Amino acid sequence: MAALLFVAPASMVWATGTTTTVNLSSLSIEELSTIKITSVSRRTERLSDAAASIYVITGEDIRRSGAMTLPEALRLAPNLEVARVGTGPYAISARGFNNGIGNKLLVLMDGRTVYTPLFSTVNWDSQFVLLEDVARIEVISGPGATLWGANAVNGVINVITRSARDTKGTLVGASGGNRESAAYARHGGTLGEDGSYRVYAQRLNQAGSQLSNGKAVADGWQSGQLGFRADWGGGVTLQGDTYRAQAEPGPLGAPLLSGSNLLLRWTRQLADGSNVELQTYYDQTERDDPLTYRDQAATFDIQVQHGLRLGTAQRLLWGAGYRVAQGNTQTHFNSLNFLPQVFMPADRRLQWGSLFVQDEIAISPAVSVTLGIKAESNVYTGVEYLPSARFAWKLADNQLLWGALSRAVRAPARLDRDYYVYLALPGRPLMPVISGGPDFQSETANVAELGYRAQPSDTLSYSVTGFYSDYDKLRSGQPPPGALVQNMMEGSTHGVEAWANYQPTRDWRLSLGATALRQNLRIKPGSRDPTGPSALGNDPDHTWQLRSSWSITSRHQLDLAVRHVAALPSPVVPAYTAVDGRFNWRLSRDVDVALSAQNIFDAGGHAEFGAAASRSVFKRNIAFTATWRM
Repeated sequence: MAALLFVAPASMVWATGTTTTVNLSSLSIEELSTIKITSVSRRTERLSDAAASIYVITGEDIRRSGAMTLPEALRLAPNLEVARVGTGPYAISARGFNNGIGNKLLVLMDGRTVYTPLFSTVNWDSQFVLLEDVARIEVISGPGATLWGANAVNGVINVITRSARDTKGTLVGASGGNRESAAYARHGGTLGEDGSYRVYAQRLNQAGSQLSNGKAVADGWQSGQLGFRADWGGGVTLQGDTYRAQAEPGPLGAPLLSGSNLLLRWTRQLADGSNVELQTYYDQTERDDPLTYRDQAATFDIQVQHGLRLGTAQRLLWGAGYRVAQGNTQTHFNSLNFLPQVFMPADRRLQWGSLFVQDEIAISPAVSVTLGIKAESNVYTGVEYLPSARFAWKLADNQLLWGALSRAVRAPARLDRDYYVYLALPGRPLMPVISGGPDFQSETANVAELGYRAQPSDTLSYSVTGFYSDYDKLRSGQPPPGALVQNMMEGSTHGVEAWANYQPTRDWRLSLGATALRQNLRIKPGSRDPTGPSALGNDPDHTWQLRSSWSITSRHQLDLAVRHVAALPSPVVPAYTAVDGRFNWRLSRDVDVALSAQNIFDAGGHAEFGAAASRSVFKRNIAFTATWRM
């Protein structure tokens, strides 16, 4: 079995044992509205009752899309900007500020924060998850800082995997295509009287991309991951993963990245009706690029929360947390690295402490108000206060009007305070180009939102949100030599995001989503920033997508998706429209085969991000998959 996992293209998936039956039919509109979510208020609630702009990607959505990686699955959320930079790297954000090191979006994996303290961003090329195990992905656009802390400025993504109780049996599989191939295996069983477990392994191979002139880019990846999860009926979850990935070799060798994590969570319902949750995890990562630097980081996190009712009309939630990260970043000085990036000091210990309280008050059976505040400390700027106020008005059982006022911050990362760049020319002393930002403060955002969600019939549901965000102390810099990182930009953004689900027949659903964004960002008086607001991100002023999910018969499914992204302004990236499709055929109760294709009508390829001379283009990708379930 282990040998099979590391074979590249393959075409069959085998499963034996007593695995939970997978429902291949789509959820009805009513079932979609009653999906239970946890990311908005850190407690279980119906999607239709959530006072936030939240979109839920279900595990069934992911399977029917044919996505092979987490970033590709995130394209299903209409309130996200997903731009592929290279084979592994992506630029992903919500409500603007999209760039390769986007730092205003908080991402969680089963409650574990996945971002690098070096940049306060997510390395999407190292976020591996077995998509077969994902129960849902909750995507919130808008601030979530009161509950989730700094960096939850423009959105929160929470990837939630299935309980081990739902993944019993043995599954071995592989998928192959002209650009990507994958192989994976999973086995689940019981532990004692009330426990369940699963173990898994997966392998992914991705071919390198190309420039528009056809020149190959050495950015292909090979990655492997092992993991496990165990759940007990008493409310205990223990899970962990370890991974290793290697890029195509460059002139000095192959970039490598690896990591491991272990998470323990305990929940308990108390006799008085209150509940307690304790979670702790350890996360270790390493990234080594022979051309630039090697970074090693170890993070320990522990947090506790307590929810209780105060009478019949008040629900209180409070919690505390502590996180510490120890990092070491060493620069590779070589003849090809003429602009070496140096983090000083090389060793840095970062600590965060937090305390939050949120009070949900029912004004009447139809109206509730939620007030909350979080105090979070960091080693750079001390204590930051993150308040929010929300209201929810249930106009009818199938209509919700909501609004929110929030303050969020993006706390400094090592990139802001400890980052230096030098010009290294043969025979000459190092010349400083960037000299860090010793006085860099937190970026701030004050955000107002107003939303409406409704299900006027059994066949239609929709959500519309308008927002206005006022930003201050945005990251800027002075021109070299000796440029300093500063907080000399400000401005605002506003826009609308909307989506709808329409089910004209029992077996056919249409999903439509769109966003519109306007930005007014500017340099503050006295700044000599050489790049201006374009350094903060490169965003389209509108996007839209349309997906069709059709269960032709009980054994045949056809899924089509069209997505459009408007042109990016600086650097200019042309607008593009991509069409993806997938056909699934259930050969028997246990066996499925599927043919999927991305960029069906784009044989020449399209670019999604970056400057014209160096950006990759992405062409048609076709893959074949087969699964066997018992």
